[in-house]
Amino acid sequence: MSKLRNKTRDVALVKQLIRGTEEMFPNGSQTIPVAGTTFTIASLTQAMQDFVDQRQAVEDAKASLKAKLQIEQGQAPAQLVIIRAFEGIVRNSHSGSIDTLAKFGLAPPKARAELTTEQKAVAAAKRMATRVARQTLGKNQKKTIKGSIDARLVVTPVTVVPEDPASS
Repeated sequence: MSKLRNKTRDVALVKQLIRGTEEMFPNGSQTIPVAGTTFTIASLTQAMQDFVDQRQAVEDAKASLKAKLQIEQGQAPAQLVIIRAFEGIVRNSHSGSIDTLAKFGLAPPKARAELTTEQKAVAAAKRMATRVARQTLGKNQKKTIKGSIDARLVVTPVTVVPEDPASS
């Protein structure tokens, strides 16, 4: 039992060992050598019961954790919406005061990095390349595009044949 391969099986085995020890060694003060140490039956039984109790405490903690996680997962999204909205209010109302933001634990907004001339040129070239690749046009360029149709309207005259009054 040096490796805890299956903890449930180990606990069941230890419980059975406790029952067997209580049945076979009714005298709790009797001593027995185990793993190079001498134990009384009562202390040995207590050590095994401690193992079972610890395992049960771990299982109870796992169940409690699982229940609390489910509660958190259910409530957190709505709570985070409120928190983020309040954070936005604080940031907007105190954006000029770094000290006030620090009291709320908020860092001041980063200043936007100014682009170099090279970076601006590269960005403009990328934008143009994207527009060409997507074939997107501005409103003035769209005005110059006119549809052309090579279709003709053909009207076929309808001839009306007068009805013969004698055939009715």
